Amino acid sequence: MAGPATTSGASVSSRLLALLGAFDEGHRRQTLSELARRSGLPLSTSHRLLAELVGWGALRREDDGSYVLGRRMWEIGLLAPIQVEVREIASPFLSDVFAATRATVHLAVREGTQALYVERLSGHRSVPVMSSVGSRLPLHATGVGKVLLAHASEPVRRDVLAHLTRETPYTIVAPGTLQRQLVQVRERGFARTDEEMSLGACSVAVPVLDDAGSVAAAVGIVVPSLKRDAPRLVAALTTASAGITRQWRALAR
Repeated sequence: MAGPATTSGASVSSRLLALLGAFDEGHRRQTLSELARRSGLPLSTSHRLLAELVGWGALRREDDGSYVLGRRMWEIGLLAPIQVEVREIASPFLSDVFAATRATVHLAVREGTQALYVERLSGHRSVPVMSSVGSRLPLHATGVGKVLLAHASEPVRRDVLAHLTRETPYTIVAPGTLQRQLVQVRERGFARTDEEMSLGACSVAVPVLDDAGSVAAAVGIVVPSLKRDAPRLVAALTTASAGITRQWRALAR
């Protein structure tokens, strides 16, 4: 949901940011009235500022009058360090995993208490998933998320464990059970999920270390079942992760 209503004394920049912040995974296309309501701005102010955002390219006005994010926002987003560094370094290794498995391959980083997906490779035979580049999904219900959560700070883990949401009937929402899983993730070096984020989709994921040896990202694969292929998929991901870390360290020298 959008934040509290913007006060009359708010700056122009804060009002522009309030309009942009009204867009999220569940609100990709919005009307003028929806944007005004979610941003807490008067209708007339929203209309004027939206025209400026459209003119600059941050937003695009569709034929039906609704607004969507514009190409300028995407271009700027690609300049973020996480996009330039992690995504570019990981790209060839993720392609190798996808070529070998033909399964959906993910690269994600932690953003607060969510997993931010910075890359996704998939084909027409891949399992349908909810993720997309730029989307944020719960840490506790995804393979890459469990890896990132297992290596997060204690305050982050406590926060997540206190707000476990049930995404499917199989999502782990018992704090004690999830805590034990996170210990296993750290011990075994990989995480797995079984239809915890989407029905019919299971995943395995491993951590990616940066040049300082800290867990900076996670790579994962989504498949229909892990009954027989889990060891093979973990091996493929571990090889990719090692390659990403090796390249990261080489560039940091």
